[in-house]
Amino acid sequence: MSPAVFRGGGRRLAPARAAALTLALLGLLAAYLVATVRAADAAEVVVSQGKPTTASSVEWAGTPAAAATDGNTGTRWSSAFAPAQWLQVDLGAPTAVSSIKLNWEAAYATAFTVQFSGDGATFTNATGTLRGNVGEQTVTVAGTARYVRLNLTERALAIYGYSLWEFQVFAGGGTPTTPPTGPTTPPPSGAATLLSYNKPGTASSEQNDVNCNPCTAGKAFDLDPATRWATSSTTGWVDPGWISVDLGATAQISRVELQWDPAYATSYRIQVSANGSSWTDIYSTTTGKGFKEVLNVTGSGRYVRMYGTARATPYGYSLYDFNVYGTGGAPTAPPAPPADPVFPATRLVFNDEFNDPAGTRPSTAKWTYDPGVPQNGELQYYTENSNNAQMNGQGQLVIEARKEAVNGRDYTSARMNTGGKFTTQYGRVEARIKVPKGNGLWPAFWMMGADFLTGRPWPYNGEVDIMEVLGRNTGEAYSTLHAPQYNGAGGYGQKYATVDLSQDFHVWAAEWDSKGIRFLLDGNQVFYASKATVEATRGPWIFDHPFYIILNLAVGGDFPGPIDASTPFPARMLVDYVRVYK
Repeated sequence: MSPAVFRGGGRRLAPARAAALTLALLGLLAAYLVATVRAADAAEVVVSQGKPTTASSVEWAGTPAAAATDGNTGTRWSSAFAPAQWLQVDLGAPTAVSSIKLNWEAAYATAFTVQFSGDGATFTNATGTLRGNVGEQTVTVAGTARYVRLNLTERALAIYGYSLWEFQVFAGGGTPTTPPTGPTTPPPSGAATLLSYNKPGTASSEQNDVNCNPCTAGKAFDLDPATRWATSSTTGWVDPGWISVDLGATAQISRVELQWDPAYATSYRIQVSANGSSWTDIYSTTTGKGFKEVLNVTGSGRYVRMYGTARATPYGYSLYDFNVYGTGGAPTAPPAPPADPVFPATRLVFNDEFNDPAGTRPSTAKWTYDPGVPQNGELQYYTENSNNAQMNGQGQLVIEARKEAVNGRDYTSARMNTGGKFTTQYGRVEARIKVPKGNGLWPAFWMMGADFLTGRPWPYNGEVDIMEVLGRNTGEAYSTLHAPQYNGAGGYGQKYATVDLSQDFHVWAAEWDSKGIRFLLDGNQVFYASKATVEATRGPWIFDHPFYIILNLAVGGDFPGPIDASTPFPARMLVDYVRVYK
């Protein structure tokens, strides 16, 4: 329930030496020509383009299997919305296959294998289980096959299927002539140190105005995924645009991670320098895809720069994070994050069982009442009155929406939160709730980033909607994340059908760690928000910091729609308990 939704010169040689040098040069030239011919002989060629291609399914007629092998990056294949899918191409004859190149759309596979077959019926794995990424990905293989299949088993976007712009099979002795771009697999943990944290940054320009205040260079190196650097809105919407960091001492650079704002570079270079003025390229691309790009590079220098030469939008360049990894330098260690919980989590760190006598208000040692006028076009006024939030004497909290006039509103209800009393980073956050039925009713159990209370505006603080139900259809529910690049109606989440939730109590839970958030209803997973997927497809992941818990019942508004004569008042949301485990 978002708040905007609540939501040099030369020297002459003696003749003999000149003759010897000529012979040597001729020898080198001959060797070069032989090597060139051999390289040409060994160059890979695409053997799949235009060949018969089939799939387990297609999403619709406009995304057929053949679109993945037509050589057109403007067409794509997409599957039905299910995890077990496949796409295969018939090369026409047994072929010595050397690599596969994939160009994934946002709906990529988080688990897949490449398989070979001689007859199209019996397939063997040519690879182990692989993980895809948005954009281009190259997989080296070896073997002879007539049929090459992608066996897809796990989706990055659970609400969709799989989608590929291109599926290219290569034969020959080298690697594809076009280098892979986009996110790549980082080296093992511990192989490199973060060198750029809180180091001085400079840029071609900086934005510091009402729309981005401040978006200075240092914001790209603070490890805060909700802050960013941007080029000036008055002088910086030009090419080139750049940002650099001083690592404090010479370093060996092995990896660079870029988390882009939508104002990203389609063409850019990663450069190193010993003095901040003379630069050497260690990476370049003309096919930048935005979102998160993980670049495995090799270079040495004290300074590292992103030098953008072509923009994806009419605007400038902007990065939420520009992280440099390697050895050497003069690194500053960032704060250590909390340890990930092990699920099932069993250590209870917060709870309210609501077992007080009837009429008792929720404990102010645990809860803060949040009175006032709501957002999102809602009709109610949130009060601190006991008739809007009290115990029923049967072990439940009753949040009640009433038809009564208060402060210019015709309805009242309650909203309460643990802000200032309890926050958590990671763990299992759960509540057992019975929701009301009725047009325009909007019960919710959710969390807000605690820095909202100290002045960070929504959605930069982050919002986790564990449960939202719309009273007009209590046979479905929503679990959603809101952040700078995905919020309001564009939030990242899932609507899921279920039983009539108004007929009994149900347990909603979020199991949350540094890798993502798993949403559950009555013990069954309804949605998984993977940090890696979000960063690669939506934008920064801003959920690695403390959050507080909120319960409320809204009346009317943009999301649930209007009330009508059939809407029951008073309407009651019953909460049996709220518990948090680590």
